[in-house]
Amino acid sequence: MPDFAKPVRQVLAEHGCQFVRHGKGDHDIWRNPASGRSFTVPVTLKSRHLANEILKQAGIAVKV
Repeated sequence: MPDFAKPVRQVLAEHGCQFVRHGKGDHDIWRNPASGRSFTVPVTLKSRHLANEILKQAGIAVKV
């Protein structure tokens, strides 16, 4: 089963999103300074749909 966590983190970093902190459990908190929105990113992403939803929440139109 593929893991989409690394490609999602790379896309987030390329678009200027910043890692804020580790959250509870297996999630990290990221922030998009352009929009001011914060969002969670799981440590492991097994679903392409969830990966694309995270990018959508970040305000990024790219799909994985």
